[in-house]
Amino acid sequence: MAKEDAIPTNNGRIKIVIGICIAIILVLIVVVALLLVRGKVSKQEVKRNVVVTQSNAEQVAEELISTPYVEPGYYTTEMSTTWHFASGDAVSNDAYVRNNEGNTNDVYFDVFLADDETETILESPIIPRGAELKDISLDKSLDAGTYDCVMVYHLVDDNQNSISTLRVGFTIVVEN
Repeated sequence: MAKEDAIPTNNGRIKIVIGICIAIILVLIVVVALLLVRGKVSKQEVKRNVVVTQSNAEQVAEELISTPYVEPGYYTTEMSTTWHFASGDAVSNDAYVRNNEGNTNDVYFDVFLADDETETILESPIIPRGAELKDISLDKSLDAGTYDCVMVYHLVDDNQNSISTLRVGFTIVVEN
């Protein structure tokens, strides 16, 4: 074999470089896919203290599928968006606020009139995950009328310290 045959030509070099580039791209795609799959699996690890047996496997799988996942620090609101009161100091028959059991934090909320957010008209107690607040009355009596309001949810940690807030607009209607 001649010495000239052992040295790749320009076309041969180009093919080698293209092959190396394709191999690198394929490795990157595999790594990204594995990272994405690993991220999805870790989000589904909701219950770690459940032992799965033949007798409870279907039930555990059903619970896992039906339980919505809420990322830490996010909050799903469940509340009526119009609260009716017979008078400014009465208990509402349709106002409720629920802290969904899928949420990651307990909450409390403060209610303000939308045009004056300096004075609260209602301060709630802590609402644990899965609990609901009903039979709501205002801390400050309002005259008859329709009021645009802002509810500021406070997500709290295990020590009841506020870790983030969420603002939701809603309406209060006082009949008399």
